[in-house]
Amino acid sequence: MDALAPAHPTPMMAQYLEIKTANPDSLLFYRMGDFYEMFFEDAERASRALGIALTKRGKHLGEDIPMCGVPVERADDYLQRLIGLGFRVAVCEQTEDPKEAKKRGAKSVVRRDVVRLVTPGTLTEDALLEPRRANLLAAIARGRGEDGGFAFGLASVDVSTGAFSVGEVPVAGLGAALARLDAAEVLVPDGMIEELGAALGDSRAAVTPLARDLVDSARAETRLAKHFGVATTEAFGVLSKPELTAAAAIVGYLERTQLQNLPPLSRPAREGRGAVMEIDAATRANLELVRRLSGEREGSLLDAVDACVTAGGSRLLGQRIAGPLLDPAAITRRHDAVEALIEAPELRRFVRQTLARAPDLARAAQRIASDRGGPRDLAAIRDALGAAQALAERLATQRDAPDELIAIADALSAADHALALDLARTLADELPLLKRDGGFVRAGRSSELDAARALRDESRKVIAQLQAAYSDATDVRTLRIKHNNVLGYFIEVPQQHGERLLKPPHAETFVHRQTMAGAMRFTTTELGDLERRIAEAGDTALALELRIFESLVARVKESWETSRACADALAALDVAAGLAEVAVDLGHVRPHVDESLDFALEGARHPVVEAALKREGKPFVPNDAELSAPDGDGGLIQLVTGPNMGGKSTYLRQAALCAVLAQAGAFVPAKAARIGVVDRLFSRVGAADDLARGRSTFMVEMVETAAILNTAGPRSLVILDEIGRGTATFDGLSIAWAAIEHLHEVNRCRSLFATHFHELTALAKRLPRLRNATVRVAEWKGEVVFLHEVAPGVADRSYGIQVAKLAGLPPAVVRRAKAVLDELEAHDRASPVERMIDDLPLFAAARKAPEADADPAVEALDAIDPDALSPREALEALYRLKGLRSR
Repeated sequence: MDALAPAHPTPMMAQYLEIKTANPDSLLFYRMGDFYEMFFEDAERASRALGIALTKRGKHLGEDIPMCGVPVERADDYLQRLIGLGFRVAVCEQTEDPKEAKKRGAKSVVRRDVVRLVTPGTLTEDALLEPRRANLLAAIARGRGEDGGFAFGLASVDVSTGAFSVGEVPVAGLGAALARLDAAEVLVPDGMIEELGAALGDSRAAVTPLARDLVDSARAETRLAKHFGVATTEAFGVLSKPELTAAAAIVGYLERTQLQNLPPLSRPAREGRGAVMEIDAATRANLELVRRLSGEREGSLLDAVDACVTAGGSRLLGQRIAGPLLDPAAITRRHDAVEALIEAPELRRFVRQTLARAPDLARAAQRIASDRGGPRDLAAIRDALGAAQALAERLATQRDAPDELIAIADALSAADHALALDLARTLADELPLLKRDGGFVRAGRSSELDAARALRDESRKVIAQLQAAYSDATDVRTLRIKHNNVLGYFIEVPQQHGERLLKPPHAETFVHRQTMAGAMRFTTTELGDLERRIAEAGDTALALELRIFESLVARVKESWETSRACADALAALDVAAGLAEVAVDLGHVRPHVDESLDFALEGARHPVVEAALKREGKPFVPNDAELSAPDGDGGLIQLVTGPNMGGKSTYLRQAALCAVLAQAGAFVPAKAARIGVVDRLFSRVGAADDLARGRSTFMVEMVETAAILNTAGPRSLVILDEIGRGTATFDGLSIAWAAIEHLHEVNRCRSLFATHFHELTALAKRLPRLRNATVRVAEWKGEVVFLHEVAPGVADRSYGIQVAKLAGLPPAVVRRAKAVLDELEAHDRASPVERMIDDLPLFAAARKAPEADADPAVEALDAIDPDALSPREALEALYRLKGLRSR
């Protein structure tokens, strides 16, 4: 920046350069009147990113200074676009009144300073946030964990609500933990970014390097305790060093970026190891749990089951689906709440109707407590607390309510309902967006404010009354009180009457100001005082309103903790009621979840595919899945064969999604479900290349498969689709073969394995926990009909040519393909595989081949001494050997 500085910068530009130098990594929004201006390289970058005009202002070193700006009123729109493009923005505001600056001299510059750094993880404004998605800021720190080994501390905070959590994850589990959080921004110690490239690469988050002082474990506990005003962090429970360091890093980062308006945070809640199902990034992407591969929410599992009527409820449901529980007791509590609301339709209807009128309490209270809110945020708090009170009263009438609903009712009852009443008495019916616009306080709330407003709004009436009084006192019926920008308010009378006002007794009241052609102008002390009061009335009214606003803000800050708890309770109630509504509307059932290794689904359906077919007026064909561990000795592997387009991938995915829903606390799309807790979920369904990392499609497939085979355990659920199809036929078959054996003997997990290698079905003869299943099809007049039914058995063929025909391949290509297939099938390809099943041992060196019967030709050859034979005898011996060999 120094190289760009003017040789002799103006005072304003000198101020700009000083502030910009202190914020080199951010675009500087420099407030000038009604615009945020940018200069130099910032202006050029912003102009390209936002598509706005680049202009000029002054010169430096003989060159024009590039400049562009955005209106303050529309700043949020531009900030949203810049943050989405990966920029950080430093917002520089005027910190004093321009009138005060003028008092220091005509050339004095208004004081300005950066009041906030806007980054992807620190947003609070509604315009910058997705209402139904949490916006998390995460931090990573490494150190000795609670078990003495190295681990990562992972802290996260939603700055828009204040929710703060911290946990410890093993080194190998960092990628899965980051994928679950799906943070908008991740803070990483500067020296670890390259090392953690793989884990960070699977995340969509913006990565921000942290200076060493923010990840200093020695000072972490002190920083955290000071921020929360406690003597020791033991108040938060027992936190390991990595957890303390990560939590303190978030606090330090917020202190540096939020500056004057540090948002309040809840005390960090610790998440114990093994509290939620581990799902790696690839599996989340394959199953499209909370968003599709394209990034859209629509078409995901979350979208299919989200019937929440509040933004907070949708955010909570998304978090639950992203991190299904492992504790059957906690899962049961959630199921109990859903079931209670299913069995009480009138209560469920009342709950949903009342919640639909409840604004986003968590985010509104956070904006107010961060001094970034406006009158409409206060109204949102008022309405949300009012809804909470109504819900608490209704829930209190429920007999035999489950524990979850009782806890929700208690939190709703504990909210500050007196604040809601005060807000209702204070706020007007129609509210401005910004407090500076005024008009948000209800008439009658303050007599002083009402008087100021009357003077401001009824100035014409007051002037008319004074004009009438003067007219009567002077007996001049043509006397008028007028106003212009030069004189302000003045009294105007015709010339002949003006001369009379210059003489006693009127001269003591009326002061001459101006003589016009045919008229004279006067003022009075009373009129001057009235003019001043009228001019000040608007400012006085606004100042009084702002004083009332600040008193309400103080009330909100005092009750922030109870408001946060109330917001959490409203969200939990919304989730339970929404899931109950989904269960009733879509025929979902309560799953039985326990500590066993069972996995049995009866009539299961894929919720997303079913919803899509329903829109088209088509039925979904349900199917059973049985992977329960026989006698507790490892889970079953179901090997599924059948044609493309037959529904194999849907069948695999729906089993995994049922497990996610069940452990998230939802009912599942099935007739019945029995699920032993799944601690890890693995899915490899479909793949694409990863050119950024130099990986082909097959390489991606193998990396994901390797992760599964290396880490899956008996409690895992594994779904694999078409392993080995990305390479040569026998290579792929060999890899799939070995993978099945490994799953069976080493991982011993519950697994669904779809394949087009029909040869693999022969493994069921020797692997006791392997079951064959096939997707049924029918042929009618040469056409293939997909029945989408999964039944025990083996597919006789893949029907690939029929699918290709349906896809529209040219008839000539289809005919040629069928001819080639007939030729290939003329050779018996199955017989070598059958021999392999008998000859290849499982996980052992190849057996030594049994000795064959003695060969007479070999025995005769061994008896010959070639050195003792004459040429004739040698020739005879050769003929004898040939005769023996031909027998």
